Amino acid sequence: MPPRISLGRSLRAIEFQSRCSKSSPSVSALCFRPATRRYITADEKPLPTADTSDPGPNQERLPHVSEEAAEMAKITGEGGPDIDQGTPIQEVLQRDPESQEKAPQVLQDDIKPAAPKGSRPYSTSARRQQEAMISFEDDEVELPGHKFGLPELPLQSNANLKYRYDPVIVQVTNLLMQDGKLSRAQTKMARILNYLRTTPPPTVNPNRPLLPGAPPASHLPLNPVLYLTLAIDSVAPLLRIRSQKGAAGGGVALQIPVPLGLRQRRRQAFMWILDAASKRRSAGSGKGMFAQKVAQELVSIVEGKSALWDRRGGIHKLAVSARSNLSTGRRR
Repeated sequence: MPPRISLGRSLRAIEFQSRCSKSSPSVSALCFRPATRRYITADEKPLPTADTSDPGPNQERLPHVSEEAAEMAKITGEGGPDIDQGTPIQEVLQRDPESQEKAPQVLQDDIKPAAPKGSRPYSTSARRQQEAMISFEDDEVELPGHKFGLPELPLQSNANLKYRYDPVIVQVTNLLMQDGKLSRAQTKMARILNYLRTTPPPTVNPNRPLLPGAPPASHLPLNPVLYLTLAIDSVAPLLRIRSQKGAAGGGVALQIPVPLGLRQRRRQAFMWILDAASKRRSAGSGKGMFAQKVAQELVSIVEGKSALWDRRGGIHKLAVSARSNLSTGRRR
């Protein structure tokens, strides 16, 4: 059978405390008595007012910025604050009398008297703009100059967008182009000029001088287009050898020297440069290596180390020895 619970024993273990009396000191500490509120009206007693006779250190009114500037101008002897810049505040204060009383003393002294009847009560900014406008009826007014100046008339035949680059750059770029891809050729041309601009100044060989009138070698990297033109024109041949069969009778072919024009000389020289650059040993791999080899060949030409100088000298010697064949090709 389950054990029975004895209620008598359990009630004896619970202690009961008697209710606290009012005279108990412990209860009095817990009893709070609400304070009575008293509402004072203006009729019963006036509200206290602040004593402004002796203001505190934080209650003094600071002067306006313009007033401080005016006082400093009087002390230092300099000009006062420039209050004419920006929005004309004087005109705004003239329309608002209440704001005039609260305005700084400097602005109150500068306020002009009210305009008479029949005049404009609003801002005269439109009149100021009209005075600042240029009167085109006056013949003495000079128009402002242009940034780059006007072109001289009549215009030149090559004053066109098509001729905006140097002729040497255009011709060399076209010779670098393959399969009609002009953008790739322009990229190679830019890399060649960049290499000529960033490379150290060359050392010119006195045995193989450049064209007369060339600038010093230390100035060449400052102008890479001139650097390129000087290298090409210095190694360009003046003549070419043409073989003509039957010029002396029979089937014997004679070598006849033929002079070349400016573009023909430059084309022949750059074709030699491309041939020599393709035979150079590459220092690495990449898309810009061929342009670097072409630039290195140009530098070697200026320094007199390229083999193209011997090739140019051989053609000139052959042309000088074959100049006697010029009379044989004429006909009566």
